[in-house]
Amino acid sequence: MITKQDTNKARLQRHKRVRAKISGTPERPRLCVYRSNANISAQIIDDVSGVTLVSATSTEKDFGMYGGNKTAAREVGKRIAERAAAKGIETVVFDRGGYLYHGRVQELAEGAREGGLKF
Repeated sequence: MITKQDTNKARLQRHKRVRAKISGTPERPRLCVYRSNANISAQIIDDVSGVTLVSATSTEKDFGMYGGNKTAAREVGKRIAERAAAKGIETVVFDRGGYLYHGRVQELAEGAREGGLKF
């Protein structure tokens, strides 16, 4: 019998490996990415105090476009960078969430860099 590989389980294993090595501090918080088939979201998190400082997602009411493509991911990246700048956050640690740094995850990162975040 052929069994289908659980891709989300494998992603969570990769995510655990990544999270063992990186952590967000108040000086340099963590930019965490979550990607579903239809949407993408990002959060800037201070892991020391366990607080989400800033978030942006493609499910917001004023977003106005389909959230499951590269242009939407870049727009979410720009929005998170803009909101982070308003809170005084300049540098972050990028957490790709176990996803490959390719496609929408890469576009979100490039959009955040365009918006002024450094990582």
